[in-house]
Amino acid sequence: MREIATLLLTLFCLIWLPAASEAAVELHVAPNGNDAWSGRKPAPTKGGSDGPFATLERARDALRALRAAGKVRGPATVWLRGGVYERASSFALEAEDGGTPGAPVAYRAARGEAVRISGGRTVGGWKPVTDATVLARISMEARSLVRVADLRAQGITDYGAMARRGFSTGGAACLELVYADTPMTPARWPNEGWATIAAAPAGPNGGRFTYTGDRPSRWTAAEEAWVHGYWMYDWADTYEKVASIDPAKREIATVPPHGVYGYGPGRRWYVLNLIEELDAPGEYWLDRKAGLLYCIPPAGKSGPAVVTMAAEPLITLRGARNVTLAGLILGNGRGDGLQMKDCTDCVVAGCTLRNMGGSGMSVEGGSRCGARSCDLYGLGETGIQLSGGDRMTLTPSGHFAENCHIHHHSRWCRTYRPAIGMQGVGARASHNLIEDGPHNAILLGGNDHVIEFNDISRVCTQTGDAGAVYMGRDWAMRGVVVRHNRFHDIGPTISAGQEGRYTEVMAVYLDDCFSGGTIAGNLFLRAGRAIMLGGGRDNTVENNVFIDCNPSVHIDQRAKGWAAEYMKPNGGWSIFENLKAVPYNRPPYDKYPHLAAILEDDPPAAKYNRIVRNIHVGKGKWIDWLDGLNEKVVEATGNVTEGDPGFINAATGDYGLKPGSPARRAGFQPTLFHKAGLYRDAYRKTLPVR
Repeated sequence: MREIATLLLTLFCLIWLPAASEAAVELHVAPNGNDAWSGRKPAPTKGGSDGPFATLERARDALRALRAAGKVRGPATVWLRGGVYERASSFALEAEDGGTPGAPVAYRAARGEAVRISGGRTVGGWKPVTDATVLARISMEARSLVRVADLRAQGITDYGAMARRGFSTGGAACLELVYADTPMTPARWPNEGWATIAAAPAGPNGGRFTYTGDRPSRWTAAEEAWVHGYWMYDWADTYEKVASIDPAKREIATVPPHGVYGYGPGRRWYVLNLIEELDAPGEYWLDRKAGLLYCIPPAGKSGPAVVTMAAEPLITLRGARNVTLAGLILGNGRGDGLQMKDCTDCVVAGCTLRNMGGSGMSVEGGSRCGARSCDLYGLGETGIQLSGGDRMTLTPSGHFAENCHIHHHSRWCRTYRPAIGMQGVGARASHNLIEDGPHNAILLGGNDHVIEFNDISRVCTQTGDAGAVYMGRDWAMRGVVVRHNRFHDIGPTISAGQEGRYTEVMAVYLDDCFSGGTIAGNLFLRAGRAIMLGGGRDNTVENNVFIDCNPSVHIDQRAKGWAAEYMKPNGGWSIFENLKAVPYNRPPYDKYPHLAAILEDDPPAAKYNRIVRNIHVGKGKWIDWLDGLNEKVVEATGNVTEGDPGFINAATGDYGLKPGSPARRAGFQPTLFHKAGLYRDAYRKTLPVR
């Protein structure tokens, strides 16, 4: 019997082993590969008879075939060897390309190799400018610095079209020049900062504005010029095409619709896309008619010159499940780096998304998808956009942005293109390092989002009346939690200028009656007007530390004052309309206190707000009370706002509390904001030097 059992086991293994070898599949792709090969080997064999595939599509299709044949029962990994993979269109993964929890699919960079998914084309053949007509348009000081490349001679003929972009408008990006992995600047004046409007002679909506000085008299081709500005408000920027320039009147006219809110005196603007202003290292100008690209290379940098070409996202996932993209570098496209739609359990991990004309990545619909341990920078618009869940049922999306470093985003569109955008229900932004952005760090709308353990600094640097974390204008968007974050070095960076101009910058901005938010356990260090409760209800500010903020908390009742007209039905803010768009007075919204009866409970009143057990020290005011609010109307107890709260060592940045400190005796609880920011994991081996 023992011999028979042994024989049966041997036969079983002989039958099973070939199939078992297909249980976990590994395929390989390399720039020097061949789609006619098997893809089973990481490098070409001697004689070139077999080796890796050449394209991502071939590897994807091979997995489809293996799955159709029943030969994939375990994890499937496509390893990408180092090099550049140029894309003219999206690499698309569909529902059939996904995996299962027990058998996921991954596209990974080979260990220790730089894998670049590029939407651009390398440009060579740079020469000094010899055309006398062109040289006459360039300043004497810059002529010897400018280099020119013939794009048409290199087969590059698609330049895209410059389009109106910015606040509330989203035109497509056109060709850009990226030099040594750094986006260059379209030739502009002034090279840094802004010019200001002298007057709007035809009124705000007349489509004309005047300037001071005679610089525009040098510009010989007004039809090429565009202007970019904060034309009326410091939270709304757009690009407008120039229709004409009248040097005698010192007047510029633009093509309709002339800015979102028209033009106002004293507002900021600059001109771009003129060869006469090609005068500084790092600038470029494209002669679209001749197909000639001019630039002044940036000083002290060397590397390839690449023009952005791909208008589509570099990678798309549609309806996929259990897919990981790991260790890839996506960049040099005109659109977005990556888009997911209706996916489940898909993650972008340890990737770099940079130098795109659009956004880094977006997640729309589906569940439990996001970015982990990624670096995103040099983006024309948003870093990461998360949207999903169901506001009618309050079903959470579970989408996430975690352990990501996002900086220098919103290169083109400067307002309302945040580092992280969150819409829908139940998304999470945690342990991210967000810095150096012109407007919002995190912009959100919806319910039950969590913003925790983030380190946020130097944002809202070009705007006013703005918030690092911003939400507003919906009574029913509740359940948002902002906790254990570190906000620092946030504040106004633009001057007041014209009378009535808003320059304030907030760390957490609950604007225009936003309600039901919790702000707890955060550090606000030199964080401007740290928290604004702008007329909302049921908000809690608890157990935070404020140092050198002015004020630490602002709270008003604007719906009973200056905003009363906007609050009415059809009054402009859509407060009542937004409320009635969801089942606010029925389950599941009954989990939010006071919401069901809000229309019978003096809705304009800023009721049920709590400001409790906080610490305020240093320069600046503790609370700004407006519109009749005070400690008798708002619960404001247990706050330590005078004297030494008992920090362990404020001089070294240790804001923990000593045992028996005055703040602890007042009920202040231990904080966790010291854990905010990036952490090391399998994808992020090192941390930025701070």
